[in-house]
Amino acid sequence: MPGEGNIFAIRTTIGQEKAVAEIIERRVKGSKDIDIRAILVPETLNGYVFIEAGSLKDVLTAASGIPHVRGQVSGKVKLEDIEHFITVKSQVEMISAGDVVEVIRGPFKGERATILRVDTSKEEVVLELIESPNPIPIRVHADYVKLVERRGEEEEEEEEE
Repeated sequence: MPGEGNIFAIRTTIGQEKAVAEIIERRVKGSKDIDIRAILVPETLNGYVFIEAGSLKDVLTAASGIPHVRGQVSGKVKLEDIEHFITVKSQVEMISAGDVVEVIRGPFKGERATILRVDTSKEEVVLELIESPNPIPIRVHADYVKLVERRGEEEEEEEEE
């Protein structure tokens, strides 16, 4: 089927996914006979590499003899099954008011803070530094914070009991 890629999964040694993907990439660049279009190494799924290729034969040719390849998962993988590995979630979607975050960039780097408000349209958060003697609301971009602890979930669990 020209123009249509098939997605296949290969099993690897856990922790060696990127190394396997790099070796396959080098083989594909060095050969015009192997029809591999994309390689995906999801950070949240250990032990698997997904390959978009013209056929299973191309995947097996590219992966043969690589030390950390443990086998091929039988059948094709549907795009819907791996779509959540491809789509990027915005940081704003993952945090809410009351959550404790760590500031990872800017002048307050390394400080812990509590989220007061989340502005999804501007992808900004208003936070208050925890260890500050004078609590002042600070507005920063959502990419400048990393979620440390969810406050909302703990409060909901206490209310249910």
